[in-house]
Amino acid sequence: MNLDTVVDQAYLGKNFRELAAAPVSALRGVSAADAKALAKAFNVTTVRELAELDYVKWARAITTLAECERPGSGELARETLLDEAVEMTFPASDPLSVDAGITRIEVAPDMVDAQGDHQNAGKVEQCTAAGVKDAAGRDGR
Repeated sequence: MNLDTVVDQAYLGKNFRELAAAPVSALRGVSAADAKALAKAFNVTTVRELAELDYVKWARAITTLAECERPGSGELARETLLDEAVEMTFPASDPLSVDAGITRIEVAPDMVDAQGDHQNAGKVEQCTAAGVKDAAGRDGR
């Protein structure tokens, strides 16, 4: 840990014993007014007294234990139900089933892309009619 980032300039180079005995305002970001408010509210005047303050210890213990806590069964159930509900709102995101026999999705043959192919629509109809006659001829119809 780089102490230059946590103590004021006046306390750089001090050893840990000196820093622990220093006023709370030695901590970077704690002004003289903040130190006065801590002294008034909690009777804290030094860095050591702040570190040993019961409220600080309790807050530290709670946050440390919160990081290790496992969710309860009720919380897990709510989370599972929420996940399933969200999944059900997006059925299109599910992959197609292989058992359904769908191998690919195509535009229906009677649908013409009017925006991009309107100029060739007549040729498409002619080729389709010719293809139908040709297929009928090969099948013997």
